[in-house]
Amino acid sequence: MTPPILTVRDLVVTFGTREGVLTAVNGVSFDLYLGEVLGLVGESGSGKSVTGLAILGLIDPPGQIARGSITLDGAELIGKPEEELRALRGKRLAMIFQDPMTTLNPVLRIDTQMIEAIQAHERVSGKAARERARQALARVGIPSPEERLDAYPHQFSGGMRQRVAIAIALLHRPAVLVADEPTTALDVTIQAQILAEVQSLAAETGTAMLWITHDLSVIAGFADRIAVMYAGRIVETGSVVDVLETPIHPYTAGLIGSVPSRNKRGVPLAQIPGMTPSLAKLPPGCPFSPRCPRATVTCRTTMPAETPFAGARMARCHHPLTGEPLAA
Repeated sequence: MTPPILTVRDLVVTFGTREGVLTAVNGVSFDLYLGEVLGLVGESGSGKSVTGLAILGLIDPPGQIARGSITLDGAELIGKPEEELRALRGKRLAMIFQDPMTTLNPVLRIDTQMIEAIQAHERVSGKAARERARQALARVGIPSPEERLDAYPHQFSGGMRQRVAIAIALLHRPAVLVADEPTTALDVTIQAQILAEVQSLAAETGTAMLWITHDLSVIAGFADRIAVMYAGRIVETGSVVDVLETPIHPYTAGLIGSVPSRNKRGVPLAQIPGMTPSLAKLPPGCPFSPRCPRATVTCRTTMPAETPFAGARMARCHHPLTGEPLAA
C-alpha cells in the first residue's frame, strides 16, 4: 500500500481567551492518500475548520499549534519557516473557503488574480499564464472563459465565484486540497454541479481532498472515508458506507438521524438533545456524555480511548452501538 500523502498525528491547537486557554483541536490524528476524499464532519464549533487551517499553517495568534505533527510527503510542516510554507500553499497545498470572497480580491480582475497565483510559483510569461487561467475556468464549467477573465468578482453570481475559487485552488494540481464547506451557501442545483466537478477534477489530477462539512448528505456519495469530530476530537472514522449504515458512536447516529430526509412525513424532526459544550468548560469524561442516551457513570468520569474496530474503523466510546472492539 502506498504511504499517505498527508499525515496528521496528535494535533493540538489552542487559543488564548479571557476565559483561559481553549483547546479547539485536541489530539486529532488521520491519514490522507492520493486521490482519496476524506469527509471531516461535525457540528459548528467542533474544530473542523481549525484543523484545516492548521494543515496550511494559517493559525494566527492568539491561536497556536501546541503539539502534534503534520507531514506532507513525509516532510514535517509544523515549525517550517513562513517563506517555505508560502511556497507550498497554492502549489502543493490548497484550500477552498466557504466564502469565495475570502479567496477573491474584489478590486482586481479575475485574470490578474489567476495570473498572479500562477506566477507566484512558476516562471511563465503573462500570456502563457492567462491561457492556463482560461483553461482552468473552462474546466470548472464557466461559460465564455475568455470574457470572464476580464470581469471583477462582483460581476459573478455566488456559484460562479465559488467555481473561480475552485479553479484557482486547482491551478497547480495540488497534492492536498482542503475544502472548508465550499458549497454551504449555494443552492442545491449548483451545489450538486460543483461537487461533481470537484470530484472529477480530483480524480483526474490525483489530488487528495479533506472535505469539511456539517452536512452528511453532501458527502454521502462523494467521500471515500468519514471522520466525525465532536468538541475538538475525532470520535469515529471509517469508510463512508460503514459509518453511515452502521454507526458505532451515538453522536454519529444522532447526526445521521437528524438528516431531514430520513424523517417520515408529519413526524417531528429528530434532534440530538442539548447543545455542544463550550470548549473552555468541557465536562469531565466523554464530552458527549451530557447529551448521550447511553451515558453511564464511566462515561461521565473517564475519557474513552481511541478503540479500533473491524473494517479499519475507530471510535471513542465506552458503550458502542455496534461492532466488537479489536483486541489490543
